[in-house]
Amino acid sequence: MAKHTGKALRLTIFVGERDTWHHKSVYPEIVRRAHKAGLAGASVLHGIEGYGASSLVHTQRFFSLALDLPVTVIIVDAEEKIRAFLPVLDELISEGLVVIDECEIVRYVRDSDPRSA
Repeated sequence: MAKHTGKALRLTIFVGERDTWHHKSVYPEIVRRAHKAGLAGASVLHGIEGYGASSLVHTQRFFSLALDLPVTVIIVDAEEKIRAFLPVLDELISEGLVVIDECEIVRYVRDSDPRSA
């Protein structure tokens, strides 16, 4: 197994489950656009509880608020690719929080099977 390390930026996007773009959920559109932009990958995490600028706690424990749980999209890639993607978020996000932080990556890559050469 080969191991690759390096510096990158982590883009973390916090939105609500009900946040929309053109009458559709915004987080799948973020993932679609990240894929189209050639970013290394994107993961969507569904929160079970949280609050934001409104200070209103959204939790799955109360049925009335369960329809707007927190959603986080995480993308890690080279700095220039992350920064080039930010204008896309300007278009898609009307309310939410974006965090950009430096990180060090360790990427594990399976070695090629010598029998296939």
